[in-house]
Amino acid sequence: MKDILTSSFIKEVSKTIDQMYRLGWDERNGGNLSYILSEEEVRDYLNVNKYNRVIDLYIDASFLSGKIFLVTGSGKYFKNVKENPESNLGIIQINPDGKTANLLWGLIDGAKPTSELSTHLLSHIERLKIDPLHKVVIHTHATNLIAMTFIHSLDEKAYTKTLWKMNTECIIVFPDGIGVIPWMICGNEEIGRETAKKFQESRLIIWAMHGVLGVGQSLDEAFGLIETAEKAAEIFFKISNFPNRKEITDEQLEALSFAFAVKPKSNYLE
Repeated sequence: MKDILTSSFIKEVSKTIDQMYRLGWDERNGGNLSYILSEEEVRDYLNVNKYNRVIDLYIDASFLSGKIFLVTGSGKYFKNVKENPESNLGIIQINPDGKTANLLWGLIDGAKPTSELSTHLLSHIERLKIDPLHKVVIHTHATNLIAMTFIHSLDEKAYTKTLWKMNTECIIVFPDGIGVIPWMICGNEEIGRETAKKFQESRLIIWAMHGVLGVGQSLDEAFGLIETAEKAAEIFFKISNFPNRKEITDEQLEALSFAFAVKPKSNYLE
C-alpha cells in the first residue's frame, strides 16, 4: 500500500482547510468538511475490508451505504490539519445498516468525526439525488456573511439579491440563490434536516449568526461558492455607510443571466 499522506485527496483537503483557516474563517475548532471518495481513489492506500473501529451515526444514512467519506474530526483545530492529518481527519465507510460506519483511517486516539456529521450526511443524500457527481460539503465561519445576518433581513430573496448586486460574478456563480436558516442549535439532527431541505434548491446555505455551508462536485467548486459570496458580503460592508450608493440593477442581472446562460432563482428578478 502507498503512503496515504501522499494521496491527492489528503493533500487537497489539507490545503483547502489550511486556506480557510488563514482567511480567518475557522477559529479554534470552528468549521468542518466532508468529501466523498471512490473506492478507486483509495484502493492504493487503504484496504476497505479492514477497519479500526465502528462509529455510530445516530441517523439513517442507508442511502449512502458503501460510500466512503473523508471527514474532519470533532473538536479538531483547522490550523493543525496540514501538519497532522491523521489526528484531525478520518476516512469512514457507511455500513449497510446505515446507522454505523467503519473507521478506515485517521481519527487516532479515539477521536470522533465532526459533531456536524449528521448535517453532512443528510446534505450529501439530498445533493446526490440532484447531482450524481456531487462530492463535497464545506461548513465554515466566513466572517462577513455571518456579520450580514445580524443586520440584514433573513428573507432568502432579499439576502440573495443583496449579494447578487454587490459583484457582477455573483449571479453567474450562484444563480440558485442562498438558503437562509434562522438561528438554531447546531450539532444535531434537527438543523441537519433543515439544512438538507435547503440544499434541495440551493448550493449555499447560511446559518444565521453562525456560518455558511457550500456544496459541489469538487473542493474548488464548494470553496469557490463560499469565497464568492463572502467577497460580496465584504463589499456590502465597505459601501454600506456611503451615501448615493449604486448597485447592479435587476435589468442588468437579467442581462448577465442571458449572457452567461444561467437561470436565476424563479421570481427573484423583477
